[in-house]
Amino acid sequence: MKYDYLTNRIIFGLLLALVVVIANGCKKESKRTEVIVGGHEYVDLGLPSGTLWATCNVGADSPEDVGGYFAWGETETKNFYDWKNYRYCVIDDAVYKLTKYCTDSTYGYNGFVDNLTVLESADDAVIANWGMEWRMPTAEEFNELYQNTTFVWTTMNGVEGRLLTGPNGNSIFLPATGFYLDGEVICTGLGIYWSSSLQLESQESSWSLHFDFENCHVCGTYERSRGQAVRAVRAQ
Repeated sequence: MKYDYLTNRIIFGLLLALVVVIANGCKKESKRTEVIVGGHEYVDLGLPSGTLWATCNVGADSPEDVGGYFAWGETETKNFYDWKNYRYCVIDDAVYKLTKYCTDSTYGYNGFVDNLTVLESADDAVIANWGMEWRMPTAEEFNELYQNTTFVWTTMNGVEGRLLTGPNGNSIFLPATGFYLDGEVICTGLGIYWSSSLQLESQESSWSLHFDFENCHVCGTYERSRGQAVRAVRAQ
């Protein structure tokens, strides 16, 4: 009986130690990375670059909310979007000419060039509205996003859009936004989101993520003066 008692105590002690090790391991595994920065939530989609994507558009209160519309390089919303009131444009002999973000004198006012191809912080709608911990994505980051996620057309709380699921199983929802042209929102069955990257071949335009219920790609045909939605990113 003495042998059995000692054996049982040893076995019990070993089992208890094993439980403690497992519990500590589980505790480490369940430790979560903070997902709120400056009052805004982000998701790690497991992308190769480690870029973290916000769960809502700038100006939105929920993932399915479109939020605000911004002209490229402008940081405030407005009621009318046109070259006539675009921040970095002047009219010269009825031709619209650029005064910032121009590498080709053909597009610049009086031959102006500044060779800026990515929005500066002062002209980034995300930084202006959410702070320096966030920024607008580049065209390359949009390319990485759609090349490394599954894009499923779906509905969230009655709003159509794309659910993007990354390699690690985490997802974000991008609502179909349309865009603001002149005084109204049109093409509401499309999702169109500004990047911070200038379209060098046609500098009146900038690169955007474009999608509908069938296709998705990064597109460089949308003029900078139009109002479009913005989704924020941050680095790990």
